[in-house]
Amino acid sequence: MRLIRDVSDVISNTSVLLLAVVVLCAGLSFSVFAQEAQPPAKEPERVTIGIHVNDIQEIDLKTHSYRLDFYVWFRWKNPEINPAKSVEFMNSFEPENHVRTSLYEEPQKMPDGSLYMIIRERGKFSSKFPLQQYPFDKQKLFILVEDSVYGSDALVYTPDKTTASPITINKDINVPGFEVGTPALTMGMFFYDTTFGDLNFDGGTQYSRAYFTVPLERPQLSMAVKIFLPILLILVCTAMVFFVHPVYVEGRLGVVITALLTLVALQLTSTSSLPDVDYLLLTDKVYLLAYLFIIVTLWHVVRTSARAKAESFDRLLRSNIYALLLVVALLGAGCFVIFYTSF
Repeated sequence: MRLIRDVSDVISNTSVLLLAVVVLCAGLSFSVFAQEAQPPAKEPERVTIGIHVNDIQEIDLKTHSYRLDFYVWFRWKNPEINPAKSVEFMNSFEPENHVRTSLYEEPQKMPDGSLYMIIRERGKFSSKFPLQQYPFDKQKLFILVEDSVYGSDALVYTPDKTTASPITINKDINVPGFEVGTPALTMGMFFYDTTFGDLNFDGGTQYSRAYFTVPLERPQLSMAVKIFLPILLILVCTAMVFFVHPVYVEGRLGVVITALLTLVALQLTSTSSLPDVDYLLLTDKVYLLAYLFIIVTLWHVVRTSARAKAESFDRLLRSNIYALLLVVALLGAGCFVIFYTSF
């Protein structure tokens, strides 16, 4: 009887163990089946993009704007969307004056099965120009491309790699006052911390964005001659009063005051085409140094003229030379500091 009970216990334990194994296998099978039955996450539509800059027609530093003429093309797979229609230029300036032309009425079928569309955009764009180093500043013209309908979960821009470069520029472009550099294209994401009032979204939305950049640089030699040579001539004329006899008070004062007024008029003229900014330009610092040179010269003229009758002329002439050397040394040191800290 004891043997029978032992056999019965073994059979019972084995049954429980087999039942547990069956339940475990069934659970694993159901989990695998559920994972296989779950649909894969939908990938965003990848839209290939490229651009050709046909012309840079105008650059207006005062309004931080520039007028461009360029072509943009798109290639994609999904026939339910048309990125050429939903595209938006995020830094457009005066958008009501933009002219957009589609080269085809409908997207064209490509040999690889993708859809192709190209548009031509003409209008003004805007980006804030940094002018701290003017007139040796380097600027960049931006074109910010973003889809106005689909977020980054549905549409992502990718650069066109079928050509030598996804952005090209007309080699015959001539921008007065600037030298055109090599354009570039970068991709990124831009997050809007708002739902724009759409109740279908719980939080902010993210969009794919393409950044087209055209660098510009001023010719340094010609700009230096145009901007700083007149200032140098005014300072040289001002320095001539140190060689005029102190007895000619009216003549010396007239030269210095005329130089001061000329410098003020020159600064107003040279900055008339620039925007109002809350920082000093490189030219502003040079003008301030030139003003200081003239004011110190004026102070020395008044001082020596007042002493002309009390001291010998030879001593006053020597003091003029010493004062000139000191002022020129301070001017040179000031220019060195200004240019060294600006670059």
